[in-house]
Amino acid sequence: MAAGDWQPLRDLGFDDRACLEVAHVVGIFNYLTRLADGLGLVLDPQTATASRGGEPLRRTAATPRAAPPAR
Repeated sequence: MAAGDWQPLRDLGFDDRACLEVAHVVGIFNYLTRLADGLGLVLDPQTATASRGGEPLRRTAATPRAAPPAR
């Protein structure tokens, strides 16, 4: 990247700290998607449909987790 690449964000009022946060978010996103690809993870059907512009994902009530076995 060159200094000019940041200009659109600077024009929106982003300071150095805000640009650094953008770089961190982009970097983490890139890392996580590469990790998921490397591990062979696939999207569940609902998320895959939503990613193609279909029905948006909806929050559901959390399913209670079973208690761990007693030791």
